[in-house]
Amino acid sequence: MTDTMAVMTSSPTVRTEIAGPVTTVVIDRPDARNAVDGPTAAALRAAFEAFDADDSQAVAVLTGAGGTFCAGADLKAVGTPSGNQVTPEGPGPMGPSRMRLGKPVIAAVEGYAVAGGLELAIWCDLRVVASDATFGVYCRRWGVPLIDGGTVRLPRLVGAGRAMDLILTGRSVDADEALRIGLADRVVEPGAARAEAEALALSLSALPQACLRNDRLAALEQWSLEEAAALQVEYAHGLRSLEAGALDGAARFASGAGRHGSPNVS
Repeated sequence: MTDTMAVMTSSPTVRTEIAGPVTTVVIDRPDARNAVDGPTAAALRAAFEAFDADDSQAVAVLTGAGGTFCAGADLKAVGTPSGNQVTPEGPGPMGPSRMRLGKPVIAAVEGYAVAGGLELAIWCDLRVVASDATFGVYCRRWGVPLIDGGTVRLPRLVGAGRAMDLILTGRSVDADEALRIGLADRVVEPGAARAEAEALALSLSALPQACLRNDRLAALEQWSLEEAAALQVEYAHGLRSLEAGALDGAARFASGAGRHGSPNVS
C-alpha cells in the first residue's frame, strides 16, 4: 500500500498497522488458528474503538496472521479466566461483534473463517476472500451457538433460505459458493486477500467521506424499520451529506471533476 506504516501492538495477540488512512487489525494467534479468547476479544474491541475515534483513519481491514482468518472462539479457554465473556449487554464474546462503527471495515479472509470467525467476517462491511478460503458454521458440530450476530447478519447477507442451510448443517462453503451467494464480495488468489483488501480500503478512502459514511449508516439502520420510517432515516443521513458539501460536489461534477470513474472529487 505505502512505504510508511506504523505498527502498534495493543496486546500479545492483536496487532494494529496503520498505512495512510487505512488501519489493518491483525488477529495474531496463528498457533491457535487465530481463535479468539477473552483477552483477544477485548483487544479487538479496543483496536476498533481506536480506529473509529481516529479522524485520520477512513477504512479498516480485519485479517488473521499465518494464513487463517479466524477459527472462532477459543473453546479451550471456556471455563477459565481467559474465556470469552457471554453477557446480554456490553461487548460481544468475539469482541467487536456488537459494535456499529461510523466507518467501514473490510475482512481479508485467508484459510478458515468459521464459527465465530464467520461471525467476525460478516460483521465487516465487505469481504475479500482468497480462492482457497473456507466459511462455515462449524460450531454446529459441538453444540456451540452463534451468539456474535451470526443468526442476524447471515440471513440479511445471503437470504433466509441459504442462511438456514448454513446454520442448520454447519457445512463448509468454499470461495466460489461464497461469491455466488453474496458471502464474498471479491475472490482473489491465495495469499492476496490482505493486499487486495487494503487496496480496496485505500480506494474507498479517496471518496467523499461524509456521504459514504452517511449512506452506509442509512443502509445499516433501515433493517428494523417499516419502509416509510426507513426512507426518513435515509433522508436524515442524506441531509447531513448535503450539508457537508454534496452540493459542492455536484457542482464540481458539472464542471467535469470525478467523471469516467475517478474517485478524486472530495
